[in-house]
Amino acid sequence: MLDMRWSDISGLKTLDQAVSRLEPKTIRRIGSLALNRAGSQGRTKTGRALAKQTGLKLRTIRAAMIPVRASAGSLTYRIKARGGDVALKHFAARETRRGVSARPFGQRQIFAGKFIKGGKFPARVAIGLGGHVYARTGSGRLPIKKQKSGVIIPNEMIKGESAKAWQSTVAVVLPRRFIHEAKRITGKAFS
Repeated sequence: MLDMRWSDISGLKTLDQAVSRLEPKTIRRIGSLALNRAGSQGRTKTGRALAKQTGLKLRTIRAAMIPVRASAGSLTYRIKARGGDVALKHFAARETRRGVSARPFGQRQIFAGKFIKGGKFPARVAIGLGGHVYARTGSGRLPIKKQKSGVIIPNEMIKGESAKAWQSTVAVVLPRRFIHEAKRITGKAFS
């Protein structure tokens, strides 16, 4: 016959207290804390990858990526992406004799026949239209049309390197953060 006894029951008391704290409401709170931390780190990595992928500045990307934080009720962390087809102006556009040079998708290219300034070379002057890139739509001076880049942030966010950055970051950080928050809330009973 085998007989087992606990000689020191303080460990059992600590474990009992820790498990009693883990009611469903507490587990949901732990989940929301872990999701928010993992989501925040994922947003940072995704933003950096998206800046390289699109050719936009990081501050522009950060302004377009709005986090919707998780709560114990929803347990969902989302990033709302704003923006449609981004104007060519935001890609370090500069005027040359052949047209406008800009870097959409991180690749510098010449957009022939487009312009930012008015007048004859080399004494061209700003035309007061905010530095946007324009093209003539008719045979005369007017009408003109603002030029877009083809970069749409919400579409770019879910493909390529930015999607990989999100998935890899969240896959690593989320389990770690859940364990960390569980330890913290239970008084480090689980180690």
